[in-house]
Amino acid sequence: MSKIEVLGSGYARPAHRIYNKDLEAILDTSDEWIVQRTGIYSRYVSTQETTSMLAARAARAALDNASVDKGEIRLLIVATLSGDQPMPSTACLVQEQLDMMDQPLMAFDLNAACSGFLFSLQCASAMLEDGQCALIIGAENLSKVIDWTDRGTSILFGDGAGAMIIRKGSGGECWHFARSKGDPQRVLDIPGKTLSEVPCRNVAEQYRYLHMDGREVFRFAVGAMQEAIEAVLERASKTIDEVDLIIPHQANVRILAAVARHMKLPMERFFINLDEFGNTSAASVPIAFAQAMEQGRLSKGMKVILVGFGGGLTYGASWMEL
Repeated sequence: MSKIEVLGSGYARPAHRIYNKDLEAILDTSDEWIVQRTGIYSRYVSTQETTSMLAARAARAALDNASVDKGEIRLLIVATLSGDQPMPSTACLVQEQLDMMDQPLMAFDLNAACSGFLFSLQCASAMLEDGQCALIIGAENLSKVIDWTDRGTSILFGDGAGAMIIRKGSGGECWHFARSKGDPQRVLDIPGKTLSEVPCRNVAEQYRYLHMDGREVFRFAVGAMQEAIEAVLERASKTIDEVDLIIPHQANVRILAAVARHMKLPMERFFINLDEFGNTSAASVPIAFAQAMEQGRLSKGMKVILVGFGGGLTYGASWMEL
């Protein structure tokens, strides 16, 4: 357990918004079909901005509403599976864009797929000393690793970034739970993604894109999210009735409905914005958190659970008193 104060949060989305109707022109699908199976009405796709640019915009938004100067940041973590390039890290590129190069901080990326922000929050909680601040960002440019002819994946994913600034040693209690279990069947992966706009001649076309076995991912996701919620509540010695809001990874409304049903919870207990953003992987939880704060769904003193799952396979949850 750590004492963690959330000092600020923010998010960024590309200007270009793609609605389900737009996909009807390139896929054998319809708005009704997509909404019924996913709950998604639209997603944002970057045409100009890189992952680091989206991350930096989200960071600036978080700094704008935070009670802290960027000079106090000692740790910068970017959770992403779609960084600008293999090296340097996206976090170091963000450090440059925020003009934080001359201050004493550590910057690095963390890839735990859609669980990345939760893993990063836990890492930051462990690494910081009391009084120190961290900037934690989830950012993705998933449109660059999507096969837009594949109806099973292209309807789901979008681009965006979310950021959170925390200080250790003040604020409320923060408890974490995280697990990785492997994925020998490769139900969710990008077998041979090239990070460059220049095609890699050694990577076959079909291996450059995200692959997902939807049925198996659904089966894993429902059980994993329920396990993570129950485990973090047990660690915190809390009950679900003491939680004001659950902010889940925004993967698919059917997954969230199944978790709610299994846990006998009304859907109103979950914050959902996937109808607008789609699945933004590591960015989904921090975007949702920032929007919940912006909309007044969360405020000082409230208790919240952040929960998610992703490729790896990975899953985790954090219980926070704001």
